[in-house]
Amino acid sequence: MKYKKVEKIEEKLSALGYGCWGISGPSFWDGTTDEDSIKTIQRAISGGINFFDVAPVYGLGHAEEVLGKAMKGSRDKIFIATKCGLLWDDQGRTRNCLKPESIRREIEDSLRRLGTDHVDLYQLHWPDPEVEIEETMETMVELKKEGKIRYIGLSNFSIPEAKRAMKVGEVCSMQGLYNMLERNPKSYHNIPLDYRVEKEVLPFVLENGMAFLPYSPLFQGLLAGAISDKKKFSEHDVRAANPKLNTPEFNKYYEVVVELNRLANEIGKPLSHIAINWLIRNEAVTSVIAGAQKVEQLEENLGAVEWDMDDGLYERIEEIISNFNLEL
Repeated sequence: MKYKKVEKIEEKLSALGYGCWGISGPSFWDGTTDEDSIKTIQRAISGGINFFDVAPVYGLGHAEEVLGKAMKGSRDKIFIATKCGLLWDDQGRTRNCLKPESIRREIEDSLRRLGTDHVDLYQLHWPDPEVEIEETMETMVELKKEGKIRYIGLSNFSIPEAKRAMKVGEVCSMQGLYNMLERNPKSYHNIPLDYRVEKEVLPFVLENGMAFLPYSPLFQGLLAGAISDKKKFSEHDVRAANPKLNTPEFNKYYEVVVELNRLANEIGKPLSHIAINWLIRNEAVTSVIAGAQKVEQLEENLGAVEWDMDDGLYERIEEIISNFNLEL
């Protein structure tokens, strides 16, 4: 395993992280079982992965519970990053909420589900337009003083919002949508994004000694070769709500992947390796949040850190992608 270090976090974090959205359970993600998820997490730990990214909303609490079961006896080996700010009702409908009293309830629920007395990185999942970021950050700073969280992070926040937050307390990380085909995306699952990763966020984290944590590094399976032009997601699979995978827009991304797969076959590496390597070689990227529902998927991800992408391969990738009309 390769590890990366940033100024604002004491530990070295594994360059390959583990994203827990895919372990939300079969009601939220096709092809997953808790038994497989627990085995996969334990293999990730034995393989040197120490960064685990989860959120209460993943499986409506289920993913945190599964991670908690899987990490028993290994808490001192892993760095847990969870989030707050997305609540759900009895019908599973979500809403943003970063009110202080809500955050306090969320952290207690997360600690209980995870079976731990502290979270290493506590991230604001999405901005809440109804609450001033300064008010939210005051609560986060209090939780840090109380020892319930160690570091504060932001997910899906713009640079102006981050600067406001940093005036109240130390922000150690930023998380955003970033992969080979989505470098400065304007939306995610039809949600507008007020930040541009490659143009704005990456220079900002480097300047401020912060970690950057890219989510959806494999484009929810497209860059793993797991989605064909005939693929259909069941209605409860969260990927069914991603228009980039389910509308005519999908075709332009799929055409690029076909070409990238030809390159992958030529060099004898899985496309997932290329996608992960492309991110790891970027000095601004700290831990790549890659999901895996089964041990064999995890093994393939682990193989991505066993070799390094050279400049020649990187340039060929850029040339292929530039031949398509993508908004990068």
